[in-house]
Amino acid sequence: MITASLVKELRERTGAGMMDCKKALTETNGDIDKAIDFLRENGLSKAAKKEARIAAEGLAAVFQNDTKAVILEVNSETDFVAKNEEFQEMIKTIGETILNSDAKTVEEAMELNTPNDGTIKDLIVAKTAKIGEKLSFRRFDIVNVGEGEILASYIHMGGKIATLVKINGGKLENAKDVAMQAAAMRPRYTFIEDVPAEEVENEKKVQKDLAMNEGKPEEIAEKMVEGRMHKFYKEICLNEQDFIKDGGKTVSSYLSENGAKLVEAFRYEVGEGLEHRHDDFAAEVAAQANR
Repeated sequence: MITASLVKELRERTGAGMMDCKKALTETNGDIDKAIDFLRENGLSKAAKKEARIAAEGLAAVFQNDTKAVILEVNSETDFVAKNEEFQEMIKTIGETILNSDAKTVEEAMELNTPNDGTIKDLIVAKTAKIGEKLSFRRFDIVNVGEGEILASYIHMGGKIATLVKINGGKLENAKDVAMQAAAMRPRYTFIEDVPAEEVENEKKVQKDLAMNEGKPEEIAEKMVEGRMHKFYKEICLNEQDFIKDGGKTVSSYLSENGAKLVEAFRYEVGEGLEHRHDDFAAEVAAQANR
């Protein structure tokens, strides 16, 4: 017999709807563990239907302990869901699970066991079914901290931008300043040597052609390229940027003055590089009215 208390327990353990829970228990002859599996399978089916949807909203976050930190991004379809407490708790579970692991890729991370919700993959499937939107664990990076190294993070706009910085030497406030710099100034790379050779050569060609189009002789144009490349690096490389708290210094010189140097930096902006939804609310309302 499928009792109300059994249905209630299944709802509490899975977050699924009452009728879904009742159906699952009926299909499994009241076996609650099998009913949970039934709902997960059903949830997977629902999640699969959402795979074609665009999920470019969400949150970026940082989780840290004494020896390392993880920066990650989890996407949802709408900003409304990103503000949902349940969605945020899911991200916390994912972050803390990865923090206590040696996962190197998203695929490896998806197979990690969470404390109470199966694997991270199981958790995302279950939340997708319950919340009703496509949810996607997009990326993460782990930063380990060694002797003399300091980690600092900065979260901007409630999780729309997250940065994680590691310095060697100096103080925590120095690392925090650079983490804020990374959030505000949108560097694409940390160091000059991080810029792909192809991008460097293309920029040199553009700058040389620009100088020659301005009427400069080729030998003068080539000399001008050197100065313009310096400006190019100052715009896109965190270590070379003008320090926002003191424009007379670069990030590198600011850290050096404080006995520190930049080691590693990550900047995650939610949805960067992803296709975004373009909802036509007028069409949506018209469609509803014609039903």
